[in-house]
Amino acid sequence: MARQATDLMAQYATYHRDRRNIATHFVGIPLIVFAVGVLLARGQFHVGDYTVTLGWLAWAAATLWYLTRGNLVLGLATALVNAILMALAHPLAAGTMASWLGWGLGSFVVGWIIQFVGHYYEGRKPAFVDDLIGLLVGPMFVVGEALFALGWGQELLAEIERRAGPTHLRDLTHPA
Repeated sequence: MARQATDLMAQYATYHRDRRNIATHFVGIPLIVFAVGVLLARGQFHVGDYTVTLGWLAWAAATLWYLTRGNLVLGLATALVNAILMALAHPLAAGTMASWLGWGLGSFVVGWIIQFVGHYYEGRKPAFVDDLIGLLVGPMFVVGEALFALGWGQELLAEIERRAGPTHLRDLTHPA
């Protein structure tokens, strides 16, 4: 049976309890999704009168995955945010090879640097190191955190905190 959103979010949250780490993910993860969109947008083929890109195919596959995790609102919201990032990324694939690679690889590298700064604050490795599905959960986690801040999903947030503990600021001068 497929792991559900609550289980995935709680597991991912155990790697993300420091509020500075969570904050960096609000920048790093969208940059990485955007970068993947830029890089995959150049691979394209035609279906009748439509041009289909590898970026939109990856978005569709990820969307199907998000929508089958048992939380429709979270799945739809994550798909929408990823669609916006994908739409912003696609025009950059039409530029020169240098521009395309500069935007794609540059955004990817900067996004990951920001992620690793966050995990320095956390004092823990990224979730995907132990479970590659964390690469898909990351965007859902960031969207979930944004929705929680807006007042949505308080029961889900309470369950995540019950399993993973509350957020905090880790003392970097006296690490545990």
